[in-house]
Amino acid sequence: MSTVNSFGAKSTLTVGSTDYEIFRIDTVPGFEKLPFSLKVLLENLLRTEDGANVTKAQIEALGSWDPAAQPDTEIQFTPARVVMQDFTGVPCIVDLATMREAVTALGGDPNKINPLSPAEMVIDHSVIADLFGRPDAIERNVEIEYERNGERYQFLRWGQTAFDDFKVVPPGTGIVHQVNIEHLAKVIYDRTVNGVLRAYPDTCVGTDSHTTMVNGLGVLGWGVGGIEAEAAMLGQPVSMLIPRVVGFKLTGEIPAGVTATDVVLTITDMLRQHGVVGKFVEFYGAGVASVPLANRATIGNMSPEFGSTAAIFPIDDVTLDYLRLTGRDEQAVALVEAYAKEQSLWHDAANEPSFSEYLELDLSTVVPSIAGPKRPQDRILLSESKAQFEKDILNYATGPIDVADAGSFPASDPGSVPGEEVETNEIPTLSSGSPKVASKPVKVTTPDGQKYILDNGAVTLAAITSCTNTSNPSVMIAAGLLARNALAKGLKQKPWVKTTLGPGSKVVTDYYEKSGLDKDLEGLGFYTVGYGCTICIGNSGPLIDEVSAAINENDLAVTAVLSGNRNFEGRISPDVKMNYLASPPLVVAYALAGSMNFDFDTQALGTDGEGNEVFLKDVWPDPAEVQQIIDSSISRDQFIKQYATVFDGDERWTSLPTPTGPVFEWDADSTYVRKAPYFDGMERTPAPVTDIAGARVLATLGDSVTTDHISPAGNIKAGTPAAQYLTEHGVAQKDFNSYGSRRGNHEVMIRGTFANIRLKNALVKAVNDGQQIEGGYTRDFTQPGGPQAYIFDASQNYQAQGTPLVIFGGKEYGSGSSRDWAAKGTNLLGVKAVITESFERIHRSNLIGMGVVPLQFPAGESWESLGLDGTEIVSIAGLEELNEGTTPKTVRVTAAPSEFSPEGKQTVEFDAVVRIDTPGEADYYRNGGILQYVLRSLV
Repeated sequence: MSTVNSFGAKSTLTVGSTDYEIFRIDTVPGFEKLPFSLKVLLENLLRTEDGANVTKAQIEALGSWDPAAQPDTEIQFTPARVVMQDFTGVPCIVDLATMREAVTALGGDPNKINPLSPAEMVIDHSVIADLFGRPDAIERNVEIEYERNGERYQFLRWGQTAFDDFKVVPPGTGIVHQVNIEHLAKVIYDRTVNGVLRAYPDTCVGTDSHTTMVNGLGVLGWGVGGIEAEAAMLGQPVSMLIPRVVGFKLTGEIPAGVTATDVVLTITDMLRQHGVVGKFVEFYGAGVASVPLANRATIGNMSPEFGSTAAIFPIDDVTLDYLRLTGRDEQAVALVEAYAKEQSLWHDAANEPSFSEYLELDLSTVVPSIAGPKRPQDRILLSESKAQFEKDILNYATGPIDVADAGSFPASDPGSVPGEEVETNEIPTLSSGSPKVASKPVKVTTPDGQKYILDNGAVTLAAITSCTNTSNPSVMIAAGLLARNALAKGLKQKPWVKTTLGPGSKVVTDYYEKSGLDKDLEGLGFYTVGYGCTICIGNSGPLIDEVSAAINENDLAVTAVLSGNRNFEGRISPDVKMNYLASPPLVVAYALAGSMNFDFDTQALGTDGEGNEVFLKDVWPDPAEVQQIIDSSISRDQFIKQYATVFDGDERWTSLPTPTGPVFEWDADSTYVRKAPYFDGMERTPAPVTDIAGARVLATLGDSVTTDHISPAGNIKAGTPAAQYLTEHGVAQKDFNSYGSRRGNHEVMIRGTFANIRLKNALVKAVNDGQQIEGGYTRDFTQPGGPQAYIFDASQNYQAQGTPLVIFGGKEYGSGSSRDWAAKGTNLLGVKAVITESFERIHRSNLIGMGVVPLQFPAGESWESLGLDGTEIVSIAGLEELNEGTTPKTVRVTAAPSEFSPEGKQTVEFDAVVRIDTPGEADYYRNGGILQYVLRSLV
């Protein structure tokens, strides 16, 4: 709570007949040149100045910010609120429940453990697209969701009653980020503090990396791990360095035939190439006014994909119009306008702030694009997608294959006509015989007797999904219109394509029904499967049975096309090797094409009733018609109606039997929710930091190892340690559910850490004839010969011997989702240090939050260039300096050969850079983690 007012910033703002206490940023010299995002931070410091955590010197440093300087000044940012989704939110509430017990054990009051900042959770990550392509798909999927997740949902309902300032949006409502921009976000927050009504910028941190979607509204917020989110809920500020801010100027207007998705994939490509990790990106310029709010949100959503902390648009008339459209009351809208103008937070295109770096995009130059096959930043021009696929497929296809020459197979429409008999010697490829395409045609017969050919590159999943695009009416209506136009021409989706529609909120269903586009999408199999993240988080459910069988029996390299934001390897479906991001209308187009080996410019999607070839351009929606349907089908009343009961839930939710009382009664037999182990044996005073000696290497990993590789969210594969655990506890394989749904059970999650089916641990090459196998394997050096073993099993053996562990990694280690279990699991496996070439922001922070030290190889070096192979015994000296209240810049790493090392191997020594970047992070590490630090501070 603010107890100091060094700048005399406290003032009053009157809006209508209501007075609000505000803290004026114009009392700080230098404020006028600051970018919008730093002005928001400046107000935050003024309001929370206490002379200890937040000081006058921090405020002065922000006022005199040097755009050209490298970040070196730590500040303490206090978000207005915390927003969560259920995958990451459940462990948060598990930890809070466990902390109540731990406080009691240390002699404190359990009721002290309460969110001090408002926290809201949207349950959106648990619904799985088990059923699809049928009218009852959504109803059945929700039923199955409750059957699978009843234990978790009872626990969350307990949390809603046990904790103050904690609200839950029940299942079947919408996607967290869409609910956030359409309802939860206030832009300017108002809250009574010490009896006085106060107004201040709405800011938030969220337990999902795409929290940045709210940046489109002018709300500064970003994704943090669940660990940091818990601390923020408990009143701990977020420790950060004043960042560099990249100014991104927008000019021109989006041309016809180009979508917001194309714009965001272009921006992602540009910013990833430029390098914005750890920086704020801020959009400015005259072109900003012409960017609709939904497009701003689409761009903000993809901030993690280009690596920035935030990607924000300032407040302007577009913001106000959106607030009115989505049902906010007039006093709230008036407060946003008055406050933004009073505090110099209103966008003025003529007044250009100072930025650290500059980029510019003329929107009129954007062309249709997709991204894939495994990273969001790997943009491909749609016109070049077939040619790029022909190159990429060679990296994914496995023998025996034909590298097809033109004319090897008869040119044909993709696949054979359903029902047509196919002669064995006349098997067509999925597209007309392109040169040098890895072709592996397989004959498939459906249960009803249809016959077709499945080949490498077949689109087996086409999904309109995820917050990125489902909040954007322009692309959602374009998808519906393309479906309408295709049906009118007599086109149908290919029979091997699983088609799903996952709207981000019920408002989308409202405007689809009002326009009749729901029936057009259903005509191509795009029935609603649920209101939730579904495909983008890996909750795809099974593919079509005979398709899945053909893929697995013949090791086909098939594809998925989704309108989401994540397409990492192994994430979308265990059957699918290549994943592509595309706009919703292109998702529909690929369902019609049936293959990534397809050129929309030269190949027809099919023929109409008169035998004329139909191309994509013939069914692509007219932008004027898209706008006309937006104008006639979307209204303020829809938002007011759908959000009036947003926290109530349906009968399934309200009838859940719910425990009561301030301390949760753990069920010893639960396989979903178990008491967290982080506070076991914890003392009031932390033990001193020690150096690491005699450590073994658990994994040697390459570049772009994502949090999906470290902590999968998708299916639990039979035979793995997690599956073995569930089987031993009486869970049938059909009820395994996903890793994400079981994040409240640390026993499952430890076993799932580094268990991704696409993980490549170079350490196991030595016992596989130099071949790189994929999956959660390592070498177990506690056993004779160092045999291959599951990472979890080896970890248990190392821990039984008291042997610490380290991980070697490459560049961009920990990119992707803000997945706290990637750090929690690393800690519980016994890993004490992770040494990489570079880290993504959130995962580095999460590792420290779990007491694991992040280190970097010397600039320009890697574990390979230093001659390391993972067989070494590793010691790390210099960490004990932390006990003296300082953080060492580097530590000395010694990697000595072991009995498992190649003959003649020499000891390697190097200075690793310590990536504990702020004094606050050092405090967390000294305490063994952020939760232990918070708990001790409360006691």
